[in-house]
Amino acid sequence: MEAALCQCSFSLAYKRLVRVTDMSEKHERWLMKRSSRISMGSNLGSGKIAAKSYTTFSMLLERFALTRNKRDGHVVSVTAASFDSYPNNMRKIQGDGGDHVLKDTTVPYGGTTSTLAKMNEGIGVLSFLRGKNLFITGATGFLAKVLIEKILRAVPDVGKIYLLIRAKNKESANERLQSEIINAELMFKCLRQIHGKSYQDFMLSKLVTVVGDVREHNLGLDAQLGDVIRKEANIIVNSAATTDFRERYDVAVDINIRGPCLLMSFAKTCKKLELFLHISTAYVHAIGEGIFMEESLREEASTPSSFPTLDVNLEMKLALDSLEDFKTKGLTRKMKELGLERARKFGWKDTYSFTKAMGEMAMGKIKGELPMVIVRPSVIESTYREPFPGWIEGIRMIDPIISSYGKGQLTGFPIDLNGVFDIVPADMVVNATLAAITRHGKGGKGDINIYHVASSVANPLLIRDLFTFFGDHFISSPWIGSEGRPINVQACKMYGSMDEFSAHISRDTIQQNLNGKLGQEFENSCRKLVERAKYLANIYEPYMFYPGRFDNSNAQKLMESMSEEEKGMFGFDVRSIDWKDYILNVHIPGLRMHAMKEKAGLSN
Repeated sequence: MEAALCQCSFSLAYKRLVRVTDMSEKHERWLMKRSSRISMGSNLGSGKIAAKSYTTFSMLLERFALTRNKRDGHVVSVTAASFDSYPNNMRKIQGDGGDHVLKDTTVPYGGTTSTLAKMNEGIGVLSFLRGKNLFITGATGFLAKVLIEKILRAVPDVGKIYLLIRAKNKESANERLQSEIINAELMFKCLRQIHGKSYQDFMLSKLVTVVGDVREHNLGLDAQLGDVIRKEANIIVNSAATTDFRERYDVAVDINIRGPCLLMSFAKTCKKLELFLHISTAYVHAIGEGIFMEESLREEASTPSSFPTLDVNLEMKLALDSLEDFKTKGLTRKMKELGLERARKFGWKDTYSFTKAMGEMAMGKIKGELPMVIVRPSVIESTYREPFPGWIEGIRMIDPIISSYGKGQLTGFPIDLNGVFDIVPADMVVNATLAAITRHGKGGKGDINIYHVASSVANPLLIRDLFTFFGDHFISSPWIGSEGRPINVQACKMYGSMDEFSAHISRDTIQQNLNGKLGQEFENSCRKLVERAKYLANIYEPYMFYPGRFDNSNAQKLMESMSEEEKGMFGFDVRSIDWKDYILNVHIPGLRMHAMKEKAGLSN
């Protein structure tokens, strides 16, 4: 019965019913009946690069690999040779924790082959993806898992999906594939219901484990498997990245700049490749007011005029030189400080967005005629509807603030009282990605097409409303503390500047802790809470006061070119999101269950 329901046909309106079982009545109200109304580029030529710049950049890539591998205890020979050629309804879903966790009765967005055949083609997502072989990096990451699940559910007759997984050997990589993807009960529950006893066989017939590392020459691939991918891959999706805002500069440069370039050099040797798609971030735009358009690839010349001119080659060299110059003691701290210093010097808010921007710049230097799409999501959070509402893995962007507030560890926060916070659900990013792959994979031209998957222009979420929603949720449905008692919180205080917040936090923390604690225990408790609050405020200040917004005209045009059936199946119209409903009834409940691991009304 459940399997049959998982294969229901598509419709233009989808009813949602998500229930929390074995929990209090308040918790049952977290996820209520919802009607999902999701119904709902520019082409830029790539210029030629100077031979000197090309040679310098390639040498830096080689040097970076050698230095990193020495640091890791082994040496790998790296050359730039690979840059030189380009041949051409109702169902129950239970999670790992058992009966107490979320049971999803949403209708999955899949269908039988006969149903799919009747669909209006539109841009032809389904027909294009059938039989295609994909190579995906960052395969065990949150977004990649949502992408893999959607492809296998929507297009079961897709070809092979090669998944690049970092591991010491094939056996370890296969273990990760099983534990983190195939046996991920909740994430892939619908696929398990659809295929029943043949689930494992189906997954293993589609997913191919690829041991490797985007930072190594030839991606660290086994020679034989590397040759197979070169011969068979039609689409490459790069979702590998370090997203730590304050990552070590050498690590961020290695993964976010050098990694995409090495992957691109590999892509140039793939004989059947139709498209290279890179997952970037909308925050590659340096800090600035106004609306940022999707009209160009990040270039060094696009650094704001009020900041020094940026040279990616010099930044890569600096990261290497600093790694060699700094003493072992305090290396991590010094490299993190260097990343922030360099980012802010050139107009970016943190190491993550700075190195992602330079990654785009570096790829622009070497892409040649490679057909390329860049998808720039804003802040990716829990799923809106697929494979069920509220799925999230790990504590993500805004979530440390939500978690700390709900647990009574944070009573206020500095924000731009008139500002907008740009959030987009993960499944919308995935749908936009698949639509973009279809649109531009058909063309086969050496263009660069840019898509912002963002909400700040199309459907702005005011930051003050966001924090109000936090309060509304935890006041009505308090977090249950380790002693089994609810943690009662007040409405979150909002401060218009860091100075106001700093003055507040020390006073408020002392008041919060005047509950019988004495002596050293009292002082330690106060100090830890103050330190955590200030740490979060410092980390998130650039996002809470970010003055820019991200235009998504290209994404909307892409959506408009899709058929109504495709919009229902691959919808990513951020204008359809009811932010209050999403934050209160989808995202925070999902966060509490899947990331904060709240069980049967009790916290860990």
